[in-house]
Amino acid sequence: MTSTAQPAGTEGRKAQPDHLGHVIFITAAAAMGGFLFGYDSSVINGAVEAIRDRYDVGSAGLAQVVAIALIGSAIGAAAAGRLADRIGRIRVMQIAALLFTVSAVGSALPFAIWDLAIWRIIGGFGIGMASVIGPAYIAEVAPPAYRGRLGSFQQGAIVIGIAISQLVNWGILNLAGGDQRGELAGLEAWQWMLGVMVVPAVLYGLLSFAIPESPRFLISAGRRDKAKEVLAEVEGQNVDLELRVNEIEHAMRSEHKSTFKDLLGGKAGFLPIVWIGIGLSVFQQLVGINVAFYYSSTLWQSVGINPQSSFFYSFTTSIINIIGTVIAMVFVDKIGRRPLALIGSAGMAVALALEAWAFAAKTTGGTLPHAQGVVALIAAHGFVLFFALSWGVVVWVFLGEMFPNKIRAAALGVAASAQWIANWAITASFPSLSDWNLSGTYVIYMIFALLSIPFVLKFVKETKGKALEEMG
Repeated sequence: MTSTAQPAGTEGRKAQPDHLGHVIFITAAAAMGGFLFGYDSSVINGAVEAIRDRYDVGSAGLAQVVAIALIGSAIGAAAAGRLADRIGRIRVMQIAALLFTVSAVGSALPFAIWDLAIWRIIGGFGIGMASVIGPAYIAEVAPPAYRGRLGSFQQGAIVIGIAISQLVNWGILNLAGGDQRGELAGLEAWQWMLGVMVVPAVLYGLLSFAIPESPRFLISAGRRDKAKEVLAEVEGQNVDLELRVNEIEHAMRSEHKSTFKDLLGGKAGFLPIVWIGIGLSVFQQLVGINVAFYYSSTLWQSVGINPQSSFFYSFTTSIINIIGTVIAMVFVDKIGRRPLALIGSAGMAVALALEAWAFAAKTTGGTLPHAQGVVALIAAHGFVLFFALSWGVVVWVFLGEMFPNKIRAAALGVAASAQWIANWAITASFPSLSDWNLSGTYVIYMIFALLSIPFVLKFVKETKGKALEEMG
């Protein structure tokens, strides 16, 4: 999709108070895609051990089932932009909702491990589409004066989706008497965990019929009158609708549609700024954050914590994730992106070092000594907190701001692809690495957290307070 920047002079306009509530509803409905993004990404956490037991699959095979959704995510994200420009933002939301629904039903009723993997890929398509279409649509319908605050709905919805998935998993496990394979109404507990996502998926689809198409897409499709109706709906009747349509048309005509070729330059292949964006994306994943969301229940059970407690700790970790995200949203424009990134890197390195120390202890009957167990739990929560208040948010802010206008869209696409690939690498490797040496695995993640500090200090420039036109 093309940029959503507006011409100078539009930022001062505000939606009328009586319209703002409706705009918030529209934004929240679109952000349901973010909720499903977070929910579908992390709900597998509760089913990992049950899938291992049900299908008698080893760590390597299990990792592929968990991580394979990320391959679908990369494809869905790559396709969403062009598809949205062709058939509209709302239609893409509806396709994503359908993919989430089909994936939820299929994942709950698999015949074998191979078709479970297929349903996971289909869900990944939906994740990728939701990761692109939600922010783009919100930016295009939000009144300029409220765009930043409304845009934060997407990230907020993602972390809430992660938390709700863990709460639902914990509730289902308790209903099944603490057995992930315990039977409930003819299905095993883990099947219900994966199947419950059909509820928010259907709700997302229904809400997509209740919100308007993006004015920008309507104008690109030659539907000026309908675009005016939507603009009146979200910005109020007092706005000069003809002027607004003309401004959007002017912005669209003057945009440069960046291509992959624009990113090339120098001996290193890509332009230096593109490599910096790739580096930010890769470091965000190489610290091992998604281990906390995909495997935390398995991790705690591997060191002797019972399933019910391990599921509860996965939920409390996701609450910490929400708190950290709110902290980042409050401070990212006050103290800047670089300071937050550096604070987060230092905090994560300490937390990961403590986890590595705790997991290095010899277990007694498969259980960590009390002191190491307490340290591991506190450090795991601290790690997620420091990630959420820093790299979880600031990387996306950096990627949206750091590239020159001429290459922004294409560079952001390459950096996001690098992030999905790194995410897949960490997710697919963790079970085998933890079988090799759990403490050593956390040492590896700690090293990446430490390396991110000189990377930020040397290569990453602060973007706080700078106009997009200043980036170069």
